[in-house]
Amino acid sequence: MMNIKIGKSTLKGKVKVISSKSDAHRLLIAAALAHIPTKIWIEGWSNDMEATKNCLEALGCKIARGEGVVEVTPLWEEQSKAVVLDCVESGSTLRFLIPIVAALGKQAIVEGQGRLPERPLGVLLDELRKHGCQVKEDTLPLEMGGGITGGIYTLPGNISSQFITGLLFALPLLQEDSEIRLSTIIESRGYIDMTLETLETFGIQIDERDWGFFIKGGQTYRSPREVSAEGDWSGAAFWVVGGGVGGDITCTGLRKDSCQGDMEIVSLMEEFGSKVQWQVDGVHVSGGALKGIKIDGAQIPDLVPILCTAAALAQGTTEIYNAGRLRIKESDRLKAMAEGLGKLGVKVTEQPEGILIEGGNIPPAGEVILDSYDDHRIVMALAIAAAALGVEAVIERAEAVSKSYPTFFAEFIRLGGVADVF
Repeated sequence: MMNIKIGKSTLKGKVKVISSKSDAHRLLIAAALAHIPTKIWIEGWSNDMEATKNCLEALGCKIARGEGVVEVTPLWEEQSKAVVLDCVESGSTLRFLIPIVAALGKQAIVEGQGRLPERPLGVLLDELRKHGCQVKEDTLPLEMGGGITGGIYTLPGNISSQFITGLLFALPLLQEDSEIRLSTIIESRGYIDMTLETLETFGIQIDERDWGFFIKGGQTYRSPREVSAEGDWSGAAFWVVGGGVGGDITCTGLRKDSCQGDMEIVSLMEEFGSKVQWQVDGVHVSGGALKGIKIDGAQIPDLVPILCTAAALAQGTTEIYNAGRLRIKESDRLKAMAEGLGKLGVKVTEQPEGILIEGGNIPPAGEVILDSYDDHRIVMALAIAAAALGVEAVIERAEAVSKSYPTFFAEFIRLGGVADVF
């Protein structure tokens, strides 16, 4: 177990943001399904990417990692035996690959660790069963067999964009045409747009309709031969807030035209009152007179923890609503942030679907102990909060950052942050 002690500090400097793990997942999977090998340029590597890599290799893919590059040889080797897919704690790996395994007709045992077995799968599995997939369980571990046929797949758009992404990857592989019909408005729309962009890059045609998506059957994934994963707005958000609450940070390696919904962090920090300047390949953010705002968390769930930190440094009350899905992430993130900020002296009111945060804090006497709940985004959000609020704090189990951003604390220290491992 790795604990980290955070001291008061101001973050200043330039940081090149790591590649988006969301984009990397998608590119790895598309490359594994393609007709020829693909070279993917990826800046940084995380535990979640490793989970997807290992599962694809178990399915018959060959993946060679070098410095900043991954070479993927597709998985079209015949395998008659059942495969074991350990998704570790990666929800994306799990929900993307389940429909693909079904479309390929593979026999597979699908496993996970941490809180992943608690994440809901029933709606997706019910649709796969209706189309021929044999799977008895609704929670991990799953034993999957049989294949699926094309047809109409009906899902609520507000349950998980990952379910929709998994089907968008899988259904073009079937001979029959398919439809994904959505019974409600899509939440986390940006992640669906990322998927559609990846599929287009690999020559897959998806037709969007008023009711959802039409997918022509019998399509072939065609490799672009080389492709780069884009910079990660989810990871950049911690530095954007670090600069915006009193620091001065330039983030590079980011696309202003990105499909990633989490680039919304820039306009939200502007709304809080931070100073923002767009640059050729990124953004510069510095502090201003911050004020509380209202934030709809439905489309940007991964930003909510670090937005809680921004709210703690803003005058007045910030309300984050439509964020109930955060209770079934790697931790109950609303509870974790309410508890952590409360220990840092911030007045927080937890709500069933959101959170109210009163800016400013009454510094506690002495050092405080913060529980990370083994959640990477909670570790990073609380580290930025403790530094900016000027509270000496120990974050327990800080190694959780390896899930998405293994070099986070190296960058934190390089930018002037005080962080001691013990």
